[in-house]
Amino acid sequence: MRQLIYCGLVFGLLVLPGCQFVDKVGDDLSGKSKGLIDMDYIQVKDFSDVVSLFPKSAKDIAEITDKTIEETKRNLEKLISIKAEGRTFDNTARALDIISTNFGNKLSPIHVLEMVSPEAEIREAARKFILKADGFAVDAFNNVDLYKAFKSYVEGNTSKENLNSEEKYFLEEEMKDFIRAGLNLPAADLEEVKGLKKELSKLSLEFETNINEDKTSIKVRCEGLDGLSDEFINQLKRDGDDYILTCDYPTYHEVIQHCKAESTRRDLYLAFNNRAYPQNIEILEKIIGLRDRLAHKLGFKSYADLNIDSQMAKGSSRARQFILDLVDKSQGKAQVEIKEWLKDLPEGITLTEDGKVKPWDIKFLQESYKKKHFDVDERKIAEYFPMQPTINALFDIYQKFFSLRFKINKPSWSYHEDVQLIEIYDNKDNNLIGYIFLDLFPRPNKYSHACHCDFVEAIGSRPSAAIVIANFPKQTKEKPSLLKHDDVVTFFHEFGHAMHAVLGRTELGAFSGTATKTDFVEMPSQMFEEWMWDKEILKSVSNHYKTGKSLPADLINKMVELKKFDSGYFVLRQCVLSLIALNLFDEGERKDSTKIVNDLWSSYVTDVKYDPRSHFHAAFGHLTGYGARYYGYMWSKVFALDIFDAVKKNGLLNPDIGKKLVDLVLGKGGSVEPEKLLKDFLGREPNQNAFLEDMGFLS
Repeated sequence: MRQLIYCGLVFGLLVLPGCQFVDKVGDDLSGKSKGLIDMDYIQVKDFSDVVSLFPKSAKDIAEITDKTIEETKRNLEKLISIKAEGRTFDNTARALDIISTNFGNKLSPIHVLEMVSPEAEIREAARKFILKADGFAVDAFNNVDLYKAFKSYVEGNTSKENLNSEEKYFLEEEMKDFIRAGLNLPAADLEEVKGLKKELSKLSLEFETNINEDKTSIKVRCEGLDGLSDEFINQLKRDGDDYILTCDYPTYHEVIQHCKAESTRRDLYLAFNNRAYPQNIEILEKIIGLRDRLAHKLGFKSYADLNIDSQMAKGSSRARQFILDLVDKSQGKAQVEIKEWLKDLPEGITLTEDGKVKPWDIKFLQESYKKKHFDVDERKIAEYFPMQPTINALFDIYQKFFSLRFKINKPSWSYHEDVQLIEIYDNKDNNLIGYIFLDLFPRPNKYSHACHCDFVEAIGSRPSAAIVIANFPKQTKEKPSLLKHDDVVTFFHEFGHAMHAVLGRTELGAFSGTATKTDFVEMPSQMFEEWMWDKEILKSVSNHYKTGKSLPADLINKMVELKKFDSGYFVLRQCVLSLIALNLFDEGERKDSTKIVNDLWSSYVTDVKYDPRSHFHAAFGHLTGYGARYYGYMWSKVFALDIFDAVKKNGLLNPDIGKKLVDLVLGKGGSVEPEKLLKDFLGREPNQNAFLEDMGFLS
């Protein structure tokens, strides 16, 4: 059964139904489970319905959680009580889908508030009741009687019904997930599995909380800020003569790319790469041990094999080989890139005694090279991307390509004043099809990366609801919020997830939105990133905050030329991160996580020194969220570039190709195997040609 996945993080170990999506569903589907259980999916008819899903106090969190648990328990008991001869798809399979979907929908806003609420009382209550809900879900959905009830229907009355492809696929995936969850084990073994899952849920939430609430910072004097802009320096908090540099993403990247003082780069690098250390190392190694025990109990050699068994790769061996093949393709190019950057060392850069780049210098080295040899300064490019006009321009792309209409406003209620709301309508019928919240600026205790989270699925014609979270630079007295090109790409990526969620309208909640195989879920979002490298698109979305002019053609040409600038190093780094995840969750209950990380960096990224004082994996949130499946980013990028290449040939703003993409890929979600989606859209088997060309590995 699938885990509840929000924006790449797995909260708890809720074992709910299979995968996601299938054929687009007509408006005539009621979605109700007909028969002995009369229930329906949650609906949001207007914004007041969306608001009502969010608890406003710690008391509300407790009441919503307890009520949801009681309702879910009652409905599951009704489902189980149906006699075998009276079972149908509606009163058994669809009923289970409704129960599990509604359970997730009612509790998802609590997960969101745990990530983003500015109120400590709300976050603490959310954590407490997330654990309570997770504990209940482990017992309720890992229920032998539920498994037997479902199995009796699959092996019995299904032959009497004319089920469609989505319904058949749901039954297949659900049965596999029941077995994968250990429902066929002896009672004592199943109880141990449940105990392991509950403990893992607790540890995973603690791991993420430690990252979100880490307040690590360093202090430097004015001379330690050489190379940074006055606007950036003026917005920093101070402690007497000291300036405070925090570890939020905008601050970290600005300093690590542009500060000329090596001591400042070094100190902030070590601070950033030791967030949530040492407490999260102990937690991570407990998670490694418990996951290994869980895998063995469920009949798998390793947690990596269990974690990847239901994915496109089917197991850790294939995933590992894919990554090692990419290492072979990228390592040589990465070495050539770094040697080129080292030909003319900028002031402030010195190599180690054995001729390697210090880890806090690599980004500064890259930026210095681009400024000197390409006359490209990312801070100057950012002046062409003031946040609100840029986001509006990005929305125009999605609206034209998918024949949609967006209405952007300030919501009548939100948990923080920075939050915006987008209402999404289809152009054909002017029907409301979704709500998306935007929470785009950093603040203390907020989730520190960028992500997309669903909390109401797109089922049939029902509007969905979701949120996009990011941490972009806030406006200063002198300038509006300015997005670096990487920020623009990041936003288009995350909003691509949101579009996938809105457009994936399926019959069953288990197949709606972004609930695809995890090693396919990043395909649409990474495909959409490529719009932000097209010359005409870049011209249309850029708008200088002072002059209103678009990016000059020569600068756009340089940006596109620079796309392959560090592709070898980028892919190699992604490969190492993938191997870290695979190795940490390979067979073995006891592991020295720090040694594994150190050894992999030192073995593969041979031109950049790995500093053993760094413990970046203490804040590597994907280790609890994606587990061993970080390889999925590179795996799905291959398909993303193959699809994008086909889209571009037909026009990046062509609504006809947009419709085809929805009809054959996005709108199917997880209801069809990804391999079939790819082949249906491309008219052939997918291949790596576009990926290898884009990365510069063919030259």
